[in-house]
Amino acid sequence: MKKFAALLIALIPVLSTACFAEGYTFKMGFDAEYPPYTYMGDDGEYTGFDIEMCKKVCEINGWDLELVPINWDTKLMTLDSGEIDCIWSGLTIDVIDPEAYTLSMAYSDNSQMILTKADSGIATLDDLAGKIVGVQLGTSADILLSGDCADLAATFGDLMRFENYNVCFTELMAGSIDAVAIDIGVAANKIAEYGDEYVMLDESWAAEKYGICFRKDDAEVCAQVEEAFMQLVADGTYIALAEEFGLDTSALCLKAE
Repeated sequence: MKKFAALLIALIPVLSTACFAEGYTFKMGFDAEYPPYTYMGDDGEYTGFDIEMCKKVCEINGWDLELVPINWDTKLMTLDSGEIDCIWSGLTIDVIDPEAYTLSMAYSDNSQMILTKADSGIATLDDLAGKIVGVQLGTSADILLSGDCADLAATFGDLMRFENYNVCFTELMAGSIDAVAIDIGVAANKIAEYGDEYVMLDESWAAEKYGICFRKDDAEVCAQVEEAFMQLVADGTYIALAEEFGLDTSALCLKAE
């Protein structure tokens, strides 16, 4: 019986550790449809600013990288279960409980914007009154519109939640919804892809910061990632990748000393 119990203990996944040694397979949890941060490229490989930064962090730390696409609405449960080592995918750390999780330093400012068709007649937040607005389920925009920004949502004709922002955009293109509540970087990516047929309102309705989320007991792992991340800030990789993926570099939080 004791041998059986010992075997069961050995099979239980280790959910926390002091540090990850060289050769560790670091499991990055990410949203597979969140360009320009995390998405599948034309070559069928996952890429994006966050993924390429994570690759570089893993190279510095001597880790192998396993990319793990996750359901964004259940991201914290996936992290808790040990299936991934972190959530790193345009994650708004402002809406994560710091008492329950270890959060990295912020690496980018993020504004919540409204994306709409150029000919929609929507020019201000007031123009959203009575309109159908889409949002990705489980994103900070969804959380805010259900909480701190519920007064804004109350003016909408309807708030529709979709699995990801690609579906939101498809519905916007089809005319099923009038606008999308969305992160500024993702909105800018869509506008760059489709041209002046789509616009962002000038008015931001919330400001937040992006970071990386780890389990509470993995503070030392977070420190390993942050130390490597700052090396990438210092050597210019951080800025270069932001430019490569079309990010607004003025929104980047970290500066080389």
